[in-house]
Formats: sequence, C-alpha cells, structure tokens
Amino acid sequence: KFKFKPVGGMRSALGLLAVRRACCLSRSNHTSPRTLEYKPIKKVMVANRGEIAIRVFRACTELGIRTVAVYSEQDTGQMHRQKADEAYLIGKGLPPVAAYLDIPDIIKVAKENDVDAIHPGYGFLSERSDFAQACADAGVRFIGPSPEVVRKMGDKVEARAIAIRAGVPVVPGTDGPVTCLSEAQEFSNTYGFPIIFKAAYGGGGRGMRVVKEYEELEENYQRAYSEALAAFGNGALFVEKFVERPRHIEVQILGDKYGNIIHLYERDCSIQRRHQKVVEMAPAVQLDPHLRDRLTADSVNLARQVGYENAGTVEFLVDKHGRHYFIEVNSRLQVEHTVTEQITDVDLVHAQLHVCEGRSLPELGLKQDKIRINGFAIQCRVTTEDPARGFQPDTGRLEVFRTGEGMGIRLDSASAFQGAVISPHYDSLLVKVIASGNDLPAAAAKMNRALAEFRVRGVKTNIPFLQNVLSNDQFLYGTVDTQFIDENQELFNLKPVQNRAQKLLHYLGHVMVNGPTTPIPVKAKPSSIDPVIPPIPLGEPPVGFREVLLREGPEGFAKAVRAHKGLLLMDTTFRDAHQSLLATRVRTHDLKQVAPFVAHNFSNLFSVENWGGATFDVAMRFLCECPWKRLQELRALLPNVPFQMLLRGANAVGYTNYPDNAVFKFCEVAKENGMDIFRVFDSLNYLPNLMLGMEAAGAAGGVVEASISYTGDVSDPMRQKYSLDYYLKLADELVRAGTHILNVKDMAGLLKPESSRMLIGALRDRFPDMPIHVHTHDTAGAGVAAMLACAEAGADIVDVAVDSMAGMTSQPSMGAIVACTKGTKFNTGELPNVYDYSEYWEVARGLYAPFDCTATMKSGNADVYENEIPGGQYTNLHFQAHSMGLGHKFKEVKKSYTEANKLLGDLIKVTPSSKIVGDLAQFMVQNSLTRAEVEERADELSFPLSVVEFLQGHIGIPHGGFPEPFRSKVLKNMPRVEGRPGASLPAMDFQALEKQLRETHGDDITPEDVMSAAMYPKVFQEFKEFTHQFGPVDCLNTRLFLDGPKIAEEFEVELERGKTLHIKALALGDLNKAGQREVFFELNGALRSVLVKDTVAMKEMHFHPKALKDVRGQVGAPMPGKVVEVKVKQGQTVEKGQPLCVLTAMKMETVVNSPLSGTVVRIYVNADSSLEGDDLILEITE
Repeated sequence: KFKFKPVGGMRSALGLLAVRRACCLSRSNHTSPRTLEYKPIKKVMVANRGEIAIRVFRACTELGIRTVAVYSEQDTGQMHRQKADEAYLIGKGLPPVAAYLDIPDIIKVAKENDVDAIHPGYGFLSERSDFAQACADAGVRFIGPSPEVVRKMGDKVEARAIAIRAGVPVVPGTDGPVTCLSEAQEFSNTYGFPIIFKAAYGGGGRGMRVVKEYEELEENYQRAYSEALAAFGNGALFVEKFVERPRHIEVQILGDKYGNIIHLYERDCSIQRRHQKVVEMAPAVQLDPHLRDRLTADSVNLARQVGYENAGTVEFLVDKHGRHYFIEVNSRLQVEHTVTEQITDVDLVHAQLHVCEGRSLPELGLKQDKIRINGFAIQCRVTTEDPARGFQPDTGRLEVFRTGEGMGIRLDSASAFQGAVISPHYDSLLVKVIASGNDLPAAAAKMNRALAEFRVRGVKTNIPFLQNVLSNDQFLYGTVDTQFIDENQELFNLKPVQNRAQKLLHYLGHVMVNGPTTPIPVKAKPSSIDPVIPPIPLGEPPVGFREVLLREGPEGFAKAVRAHKGLLLMDTTFRDAHQSLLATRVRTHDLKQVAPFVAHNFSNLFSVENWGGATFDVAMRFLCECPWKRLQELRALLPNVPFQMLLRGANAVGYTNYPDNAVFKFCEVAKENGMDIFRVFDSLNYLPNLMLGMEAAGAAGGVVEASISYTGDVSDPMRQKYSLDYYLKLADELVRAGTHILNVKDMAGLLKPESSRMLIGALRDRFPDMPIHVHTHDTAGAGVAAMLACAEAGADIVDVAVDSMAGMTSQPSMGAIVACTKGTKFNTGELPNVYDYSEYWEVARGLYAPFDCTATMKSGNADVYENEIPGGQYTNLHFQAHSMGLGHKFKEVKKSYTEANKLLGDLIKVTPSSKIVGDLAQFMVQNSLTRAEVEERADELSFPLSVVEFLQGHIGIPHGGFPEPFRSKVLKNMPRVEGRPGASLPAMDFQALEKQLRETHGDDITPEDVMSAAMYPKVFQEFKEFTHQFGPVDCLNTRLFLDGPKIAEEFEVELERGKTLHIKALALGDLNKAGQREVFFELNGALRSVLVKDTVAMKEMHFHPKALKDVRGQVGAPMPGKVVEVKVKQGQTVEKGQPLCVLTAMKMETVVNSPLSGTVVRIYVNADSSLEGDDLILEITE
C-alpha cells in the first residue's frame, strides 16, 4: 500500500511527481473515514502577484501541478508571470490595483484555461467572500476556507462575536461596523481613549488609526474610512479600545474538510511601524508556556467553532500583564508564514493544496502531537522604503541586485533583479529573508550577515534599519512590544550605504556621454601615458626640518632656519607651480603618487607648499575632491618636511570677508590636520587684515610667515608709490607684530636682480636675526638671476619648482638653482634625484594637457614688467579669455589689465585684488571700452560684482586710498565699508552651521566640512551634491577622471587597500525618449549598466533667444555664464541702474543692471540657467 510522507519531508525529484500523483488517484483511502471524494488538482491559478505568487508556483511545481499567472498592464515585466507555466493579462484598461480585484475577468481567464483551483495569496481578493463564492459558482476550487467562513472571518465584527461564543477573550469594541462619526464618538465617550479604528473587510494596517484624544477623532475617522475604501472596496470600520504597549502574537492554524484542526504554534509580530509588520519571529521569545497553551487552545477552539478548513491565522494582543485578547482571524496565508515553516518543517502551501484536493491532515502526517518547535526563525521584509523619510516608498530602476545567501538563509523573492523597475503602483516588497538558528541570537547573526551581503543600488531600501533592529539589545535579549520602533529612535541612526562602485560607474558614464565635469579651456586630450613613480627606498624617510619644528616650536624653528648655512629651498610643485601652469587643476591622486619619493629624497627642503589659496576652493569646485582630505593624506605620506599654506589674511582662503572667529577657527583646524607654516598676506598689504591673519595662525600654534606683497620696482626712481621706504615701514610693522619669518611675495615676478639686492639687502640690514623668504614667478625669464641676487643679499629661503614644472608663469627651476649654488656658500645641500622627480612631473603634466598654459602660451613674456599680472593669474586670465571667446584679444586683455589697474588706483595685485583688476580688464575688452569711456560712463555701466565690492571697501583700503571720482560714480548711493571689513561682522555660529549641515547632508559631517561650508557655502553644497551622486572620484586616475574610458578599455580602480574594481567599458546606448543613454560596463565580471541624461542633446533641443542690440529694452547676457539669482519679477517696475540678475562664469560674478527705467514684461531665465553671450535675459518697456 502506498504511504504518504509528511508534506514537510517531501524532497523527491520532480521526475517522480507524476508517478506519485498517479498512485494517489488509484489508491483506496483507509486512513480516515470520508464522505468527500479525493480530487487531485492539475492546474492552479494564483490571483495575485509578486512574491506570494512565486511562492505558490514553486510549491505547485514540486507537486507536479501546472501553474497559471495573471498580471496587470503595469506588471508585464514582473517575475511572477515568467515563473508560471502560463500567464494572462487581466483588468485591461483598469488602474493597477483594480486589475487584481477584477473578479469577473479572473474567473473568465480561469475557465478559458481549464484552471482547477485558484490560490488567492494574501492581500487583494484573499479575504473577499464574494471571490470565494464566485470561484465556487464557476466550478473552480478556492484554495482557502469556504465562502461562508471567509465572510464570517472577514467581517471583523462577526468574527469578534464568534470569538465571544467560543469563550475567547476580546478587547471591548463595537458590535458592528460604525456607520458614522457620531457612533465612534459615542463609543469613545463610553470606554475613553485611546481607541483604534480598524477596517472591517481587510488588514495589513490599512484603514487602521489610533486615536488618543477627542480632537483627533474626526480626522482619523475620515482617513481610516478612505484608506479602507481604497484598499478593500468597502470603507466600513469598527472601533475598539486600544491596548497600549501590547505584544502582537498570532497562531498558525490548519484545518481539513473532515473537522481536523491543528495549530503550528505562534509567531511574534510585535515589531511594526504604522501597524504594518517589519520583522516577524517564531516562536515568540520569553512567552510563558501556560500563556502559549491558552493562545493555541483558543485558536483551535475558535477554528472549530466555524468549521475552519485550510490555512489561517488567529491574531491576539498580549498586554503587559500576560492577558491575551482576540483581534481577528486572517483566513488566508500570511506574509510571515515562512517562519512557521522553518521551525515546524511543515510546508504550508503544500498542505493548502492537499487539503483543497480533499486529503485529511492525519494522512498528511499532520497530527498535533507530531508538531514540534525546532529552533528559531526570523523573517525580515526587505522593501524599497526609506526609513530616514518615514519609510517613504522609493521607486526607480534596480541598477544592482545581489542577495545574501548561505546556511540558514531562505529567500522568498518578488521581482527583484538587475534592471527591474520598481513602480509606485504596488507593495514595496523586494524579497523576504528568513534566517534559522538554534535560538534568537544565532538566527539574528545569520540574518545580519545575509543582509550585509545584499547589494541593492538604484533605490533606497530598509536594510540599514533592519540591521539596526537586529543589533538592538532589547530585541536580542529582551521582549519587544508594538512600541519598539517608536521608542527606539536610535534605530533610525542609519549607516550610510557607500555604493562606491555604482556611483563611479555613474560618473564614468556621465563623462562618456557628456564630457568632463570640470570646464575645459582648450580642446586637448589628456595624455594616455601615466607617469612612472620613481623608486622609493624601504623604511622611514630621513629626518627633516619638521623634526626641528615639532621639537622646538615655531620660535626655535625660525632660529634654526636663520642659523642654517647655505640657501634653503621651498618646493612649490605641489601648489603654486601647478596653479600657475595648469590652472590649479592637479589632483591629489598625482600628488600622492610622488609624495613618498619627495619624503625620502628631499628631506632637507625648508618646506613644501601644498595647500591654501586657490587650491582650497578649486579642489571642491573643479576637482570634486575634499581639500582637507588632500592635506591629511599628504601629511601621512610626507611626514618629515614642513608644509606651508597660503593664507589670505582676514580673507582666509576665500575671496571675501569672514568673521574673525572663522579665520581663527580655520587656522586651528588646518594646524590640527598637519599644516605647519602659514604664509599670511593681504592683497592690498592692508595691515589690519594682515594682523588678523597673523594672530589666527599664531594662536593655532603655526609658524607665522608674514608676507609683503611686492609690486612696482624699487630700483626705478620714477615709480615711488611703492618705494623701498614703503616696504621697510611695512616690514617694521610685521616684525613688531611678532612674525616668525618675513616673506617677500613677488607674485608677478617683478623683482629684477638689482631691485632684489636693494630690497632684500635693506631688509637684512634692518632685521639681522629674522629669516627672510622670497617668492617669485619666472614670467619674464629672470627668476633664477633674481633669486640668486636675493641669496647674495641675505635671503635664507627662495621658492623653486621642479624643472618640468618651472619657468614661465611658475617659479624658477629647482635644478638650475641647485646647480648654480653648488660649490658656493649658498649651496642648497644634496638634493639627489631632482631629475627623476622632474621626469615624473614631465609625464604627469601631459595628463593635464587641457589646462596646460602651453596650449595657448608658448613662452614667458617680459611685458609683465609693464602689466604686472601675477603669475598664477596670467595663466588663468589667458584661459578665461579663451573660454569667453577673447583668446584672439589676449594682447588687448593685457593692455586693458594695465588700464584697469590705473582706473582702480594702481593696486597691489594678488588674489583677490588681482582678480578684481582682471575682471575689470575682461569687462572692458568684452564691451570694447577704453579707460576714458569707463570713467565717463561709470554711473551707468554694469560692472563686475568684484569691482563694485572692492570700491565699497569689502577687501580693505588700498595704499593711497580709493580712486575718485571713479568710486563715487560707480557706487552712487551704495553703502561703504569703513575700516577693517571683517571687524563689523558678527561671529559665526559653528554649532548652528554644523547642525544645518547635518540636517542637509546627514551625520557624517566633520569639523573640516564645517570649515569648508564656512569658507565656501555654495561650493561646498555643490561638492556634497556631487559626491552624493557620484561618490568619491579621487580613486580614478586623472585621464579617466577627465576624459572617461574608451569603449572596450579595461582598467582597475582601487577603492581602498585590498578592494580593487575591475572595470571594462562595453557600449554606449542610443538616446531614449527621456533624453538618456544607457552606458554598459563589466564590473568584476558582471554586467552593469547606468542611465545617463545626455545634457548635450537636451541643450541642442533648446534654443534660447538672443537680445536684439537695437531694441533698448532687451537685456542680454554681457558674458557666457550661469544665472545665480534673478532679482526682479515679471510686472515689476525698475529704475535705471537697478540690479536685474547676477551671472557667474569662471568664478567671476557680474550684476546685470537695468539700462533704463520701466516695467519688466517678460523674464527668459531662472536661477541656474546657462547662457551664452547676448542670450536674452528679460525685456523692459519704458
């Protein structure tokens, strides 16, 4: 005689299923008395979607039953329709949810395709008695209770009455659904608050609202009613007294057609949010055995009371005193049925199918005395919900989907696969993860490990939140109730998902589609050859000057420098050299490569200049990297040589004024991150600004190197505004203020050998014990001669750059100075391997070909002695001129620079004053204005913002005062700053700034981030937005960063030590309707793709109107750039000269003023609009 094994033990191969079922058909039943005929099921339809449909299909396949899926129009790409043997569209033309509620269509498909039985799954129609009845009327079996039982259990009020008759405790509540608000009010008056509304015809938390006060009653009634109506087609509600802080315990029951009822023990579903279960466990932790017996006995009695058959769940609340109250019966399979299967080894879906066929529980081996609890199981529902935003569902495309697996892990997945689109139409469940172990801690450890293995990219998930739950001590070692999530807000301290690999692919795809993210001034490609790192000895680098500084402090360090025999060198290759030659674009990646070589071979350098000045904002603005991280990483790689930075006095590393405490705080943080020497200067040599910077650097514990910014020519008796006496008096003040080192900052390379001897000789005579440091540029080609003259006159230190990064607008050549001083009393000491160092930079420089000044400049030029353009600005000005279409007019730009300098009163020219002169010069060339015309029309022209702010006094008072009447004509009635600009600014609230940053960007904000935001709020914001979208890109080599990979190119990217990505660029897709291209990669052997918006194609589809020059009221853009702010509205009346909008380009902001008085009739731009020259901004009528 053929014997059936218990369902949970069936593990036979699918090839034996047909034989087994044939035996079932032919055998006579002697197991239990029957009045019903056994009818095998041949074909099952699941009237559902997603995970539960797939779960049932798998069970059917194991039993040799053919499967049928139904799907809505929105679900054509869903996995459940592919897992079935057949799949049919239902609800054509209906909304997404309504399609799965279309009973006539579902029955029609079942009948047309010879379906024997329909499994309703959970949700949708699973608890609709009319659906169960429709199946019966159509002659199709409903895999579940009878229609009458479904009706009774689905009506929560009737279910409550049945429970009372069965002697099961219930929570006080209404006898039937309430039909109006007044009935709910009457109940609350009788039993008091809190109360809870529940949907009478459905569950899952929909239509459920807790009301704690009378004032909340009406609103919550309306919300619960509308939710229930939308979810179940019936808004009927009933009201119960709300049990506070209960545990939510449910018992799994199973019945057959012959009156046999068993339980499969309980599940704890207390971890909920908004009454929806998040984590489920079986069995319940620390549940009193007597209480377990009462719960299970009451569940079986209640099921017998109604003649329950098939699977169901009886739900209870257990209060803190151990009293249990019946909530409801779910006459269907539960989402969390899996944990019961794991601890009882009973396949509930197999059992459902067999019971529906007419088999009894005993013959399936399912007798109460044989059901045992074995171990512990946890289920986590991985959903596309964002816990940080109140579990708001997220939608989008799954760019990456990788699960966690292994011993003790079961996955019941929905439609989760790479490329799947998560729509907003249905439940957000991706996959159910079930972990089994001997006890709760063991199961939790497996679950935690599995969740950590998941990689889901493209949408937010609740995995970080689940991991926090699983690590919570109360969860692991105590008991939890339904308030667990609400009372443990630390669960929402979510560990950010790094997602570095996919973000990098997004970046590379973006560059491949749209070109470089940083503006490219000339059309040149980065070299394909990477520099070879020179050999680096093993072990620690030799002791250098930094050892003296760390041991003896700034004063002792200064004495050691002055006492040193021979000439000391500062290497500017790490900052000013590449600022001058390569537009400050050199990345940390290339600096880090060679830093250890410098540490081992150049330990006798006075210092390395590697930070501050333009480097700070450019790092974030154009290189998309953190300047503080650069400082930290270089400090670790170059520990023995002092670092020097450029501090713009009271302007810190910015172009504007900051509160005093911001400058002090900046220096403090810089010193903490490894900065040693602060070269402090002011762009106007304005002493109050200089003094503040010196005080800030000194207070931070740094070496103070006060700078005299040099301009003019002390050897020319005809040029006496900046005379030798002027510089000596300034030096007196700086030495008196306590500088450790005195610096002469010759930012344009104007020091000739004779003027060098005069200035440095006079300073040495006046300050015999003060170390003197000279900085220059080699624009005219006389830099080496000038520095040798400075050394002869008494300078202790001069600035040089390695040979391949020297000359022209950079510093004099390191190799030349070393060679020229060799064998003399100015010997620089042994600097071995200068040429290897130079060779590295010669090749590295090729990577920056798009920014190399030699792309547009072929040599230095002695006309710098006339125009006095600083070296770094000379290059930038050249690039700016080319980028703004003025490359052919650069000679005019240089002449205009000279004229602009005279217009502004002959300034000391160094950032930011040099930028002001440059902005005015380009403005003059752009608008074909002479110096005389500018002076004449000063009251009506729209000057660059930097010029206006300078004249207002925003950067201090220039030597000799402001130019008049030019200043008064430009400013008219604008306010003026008196005295030191920063003195009147209120102190910066760093705590408030940090709080704001954390609210905006999350909790991984560092003190360094706070300082970046303090210096450059908008640039930092854009940098954080970039890293949020693309991640840290500093791990890419420079060619990939700038130009992206070529198709079929293979390369490696090291994310961190021991973690290397192997990437191959495969293909670039065509433009889709959304303006995107799909970019395909191979990442670590797996196919990946990203969707990238084609900004170029989008721009080509947009044509911006141009301003007509002969129409006076049409205001056009005076330069190419981006709109920062629109200051007027349509219909607004404006006066002549009134600001209309602010444009920015290449760090220069321009206020566009109204050319006439009138009314704004139309505005053609908004903030962030990108404009070409003469693009129409707005129209004004007089």
